Amino acid sequence: MIIRSACFPNSALFFMLLPALAASLSTAGAADLQLKAVYARPNRSARMADHSNIVVWLTPLSEPALAQSEKAMQLIPRHYRLLQKKKEFIPHLLVIPAGSLVDFPNQDPFFHNVFSLFDGRRFDLGLYEAGATRGVRFDRAGVSFVFCNIHPQMSAIVITLKTPFSGITDRAGNITLQEIPPGRYSLEVWAERSLPNSLQALTRVVTVLDASNSLVSIEVPENADLLSGHKNKYGKDYEPTTTGNPGYLRPD
Repeated sequence: MIIRSACFPNSALFFMLLPALAASLSTAGAADLQLKAVYARPNRSARMADHSNIVVWLTPLSEPALAQSEKAMQLIPRHYRLLQKKKEFIPHLLVIPAGSLVDFPNQDPFFHNVFSLFDGRRFDLGLYEAGATRGVRFDRAGVSFVFCNIHPQMSAIVITLKTPFSGITDRAGNITLQEIPPGRYSLEVWAERSLPNSLQALTRVVTVLDASNSLVSIEVPENADLLSGHKNKYGKDYEPTTTGNPGYLRPD
């Protein structure tokens, strides 16, 4: 694949295309794109060993990529799950198409209160007990930071997209995005340890020209921890944990 970009920084990416979609998107001239995305620290004196959970996506800007994208979006599942277990959200990161329903089952032996007050989808599921499930439909594109109003250590991210060409890095930051139709795309990146303005600076228009293969590499500035020090749903600090409060009972 040949990719052209007027200005493209050295940075790292990682894409995953669902296997079922790869077959449906098979097009004359479609290409496989090898990507690598890694965190880079400001002084460049050290690099992180774990580059997982960097999200990258391509939004088509021209035909036939637009037509292929619309076709693929119709085939992607629209029902997902973020499990609450042992005071964790599983998985920590979820990338879904717009219009998806996400269930939040509580499999801990105590209460949870899942909420998000951010741009992707604002919601508050209220207090609900062990064994119960509540759901949220994510209708528009955006990033939602998800927390529990009782347990401050619980956090997750739901990224909602309007493109099927997306993926998440592994620890090494490598991936191959398969069967990308030729055309122009907006390439965007999201990472938990990078500030929004730094991520915005990585956005580029790229052009896929043919079915040859090349490596795209991007360095993502490591300059933040977006989930640390978050407040509760009232915008206040969390109350100290107490053994007498059932919400803070330790899981078995």
